[in-house]
Amino acid sequence: MLWLKLFLPFAGAYFLSYLYRTVNAVIGPSLSDELALGAGALGLLTSAYFLAFGAVQLPLGMLLDRFGARRVESALLLVAAAGAALFALGDSLGELAVGRALIGIGVSACLMAAFKAFSLWFPPERQASLTGWMMSAGGLGAIVASTPLEMALTWTGWREIFFILAWLTFAAALWIFFAIPEREGAAKPEPLATQLAGVRMVFASAHFWRFAPLGFALTGGFMAVQSLWSMTWLMQVNDYSRAVAADHLTAMSVAMLLTYVGIGLLATGLARRGVPPVRLLGVGLGLSLLFLALIVGEASSHTTALWVAYGICSSFGTLAYSQAAGGFPLALAGRANTAYNLLVFAGAFGLQWGIGLLIDLLRAQGSSPADAQRVAFAALLALQIASFAWFIFVGRKRSVPAADHSR
Repeated sequence: MLWLKLFLPFAGAYFLSYLYRTVNAVIGPSLSDELALGAGALGLLTSAYFLAFGAVQLPLGMLLDRFGARRVESALLLVAAAGAALFALGDSLGELAVGRALIGIGVSACLMAAFKAFSLWFPPERQASLTGWMMSAGGLGAIVASTPLEMALTWTGWREIFFILAWLTFAAALWIFFAIPEREGAAKPEPLATQLAGVRMVFASAHFWRFAPLGFALTGGFMAVQSLWSMTWLMQVNDYSRAVAADHLTAMSVAMLLTYVGIGLLATGLARRGVPPVRLLGVGLGLSLLFLALIVGEASSHTTALWVAYGICSSFGTLAYSQAAGGFPLALAGRANTAYNLLVFAGAFGLQWGIGLLIDLLRAQGSSPADAQRVAFAALLALQIASFAWFIFVGRKRSVPAADHSR
């Protein structure tokens, strides 16, 4: 079947992308012990992935339009494979950070390239389900980067794991290059000046800036927590072992996987019944704030249930991509998505590093590791509440632009 021939290679690459994104949550304590890294250094190291990933989003959109998903993603995955090998060999913070940055650049196209290919090969009514299944592949990567990875660390080291990942990434590059067919008759790419003008149009749009703070603070903040600080919170605040903390992340990742599948299967039907995606987005992210507040306030001993609920509700943030792009002509949708993705990963980088710096500052002033974590998470929650309030305020002041631009 054509959809499987297209879907499976992209899904395999996105599986690896999400695994790379979250792997440091489990290996972080080992990195800290082996290299004597403080919280700020560990946050900077882990967030180098997000910085590099976000930095290439705008040129990535133009490259995909000009050269196609198959060639762009397969080439970039070779960069990710080299980055994983460098990370495995690294003996200093600088070497590890460069390796992780190369990984971030290399996997930066894994989701956007799939979206580009799907838009060329499949009609609009199939996009929601394909998006849901792609996010499910990422959810599987997050699951593997939790308890299974923690179990693997009991019989091998993190360096060996990254060598294995390097070879798998190289294989994924070959799979995409040789398995994905070229789409004949695609539209002629726009001139560079026209593409840049489209990017400026996106960033000048009030519609875009209604959603942008959500991407930076809520989606980016969740990524910062899931990919690193969740593990340290569970170990230092809740006083769990690494194995128990990893079990929490596994449960959250499984729940997120099921949520992505549900979004893909149900979002279109709900919209037809009068429940638009923007309402699902608002309810889901509003509830994510509630559950993060319960986690920060240590309001329940049922910590697994809280983290599962937090992951489920945060998963609805994926709907913001289509909502942000929906206010633009179809020709600008790709650039709107990559612009939004840029802010998501800028938030993930800045907030992940910032949480680490704040923890180090509080520790230097005499706070315990647990108290420093509590203050840092409370600061993140305050920023997210402000961003969500902006989304609600702007939504009430002006209606969302109708998506009648040839979509």
